[in-house]
Amino acid sequence: MKAANLDIVVIMDGPDTVDAATDTSFGLMVAARERGHDVWHCTANAISLSDGSVRAQAHRAIIDEASSWAPLTLGEPADLDLGAVGAVLVRPDPPFDLAYLHLTLLLDHLIGQTPVINAPRGLRDANEKLYALRFPEITPPTIVTADADHLHAFAQTQGGAVIKPIEGHGGRGVILLRPDDPNGASIVDTMTARGQTPVVAQRFLPGVRDGDKRILLLDGEPLGAILRRPTDADFRANICVGGSVEAVEVDEADRRVIAAIAPSLKADGLVFVGIDVIDGYLSEVNVTSPTGLRQLSQLAGTRPDLDVIEWIERAIRR
Repeated sequence: MKAANLDIVVIMDGPDTVDAATDTSFGLMVAARERGHDVWHCTANAISLSDGSVRAQAHRAIIDEASSWAPLTLGEPADLDLGAVGAVLVRPDPPFDLAYLHLTLLLDHLIGQTPVINAPRGLRDANEKLYALRFPEITPPTIVTADADHLHAFAQTQGGAVIKPIEGHGGRGVILLRPDDPNGASIVDTMTARGQTPVVAQRFLPGVRDGDKRILLLDGEPLGAILRRPTDADFRANICVGGSVEAVEVDEADRRVIAAIAPSLKADGLVFVGIDVIDGYLSEVNVTSPTGLRQLSQLAGTRPDLDVIEWIERAIRR
């Protein structure tokens, strides 16, 4: 049963960033329109607070899946009271910077009025590199430090370490530090800004050569999974750096990871999440604008985008 017509506002980057084949935010817009809802686009800097009312200077989303150059364009503008719309989807791309923080603080004022996905507090609390460390039983050995000696020792004892900036995304700045790497001192010096900036160091998992699994979760339950395989020239499997993609099943090892993390995701209001699993270990939890939905739909022949919108409809009726 379809819900009554709703206004669904998607806070995201500009239309010029949209690739119809791969953009998850665009996919959710397509599904919302298919379900008969009015879809609105706005950017983070178009959100304001006035006399206790959270407002958006939004534009009606004009969607053209057949267009390769302008699949999303902006129609009529409107000053929307977000306390009176059906739902708000928070989808700006990372990094989670001060502007993103301020956005979540404004959206806090919608609590009890409008479903916000994902919850503003959850977005603040769930750093995408650090949230996984709440679950040491399902994560690879990991340290967070700015200390060069500690990082080199960790890489030595673990047989190699992947160094990541805490606020990084899309594989940017992710470097493999091998034991006795002649560039090791320079790598650590650069990554930590000479010992001033902590980084995440995880044991290198050789199984990444066979793929990094992205599992999309909706309210703690799997929508499906894709496997991202790195190229021969790179150990990173991110799609945006050239990793290939195929649909895969969610296996028992994956379900163990999901069972461990799902209660915390639900408690933190993190409804739509992408988790990354390598060799049965949880490596990252993506909450700001998780990707992979369009690829999953195309490769598996399913409609996880509709699943998300239908979940929102049920949440509004509750």
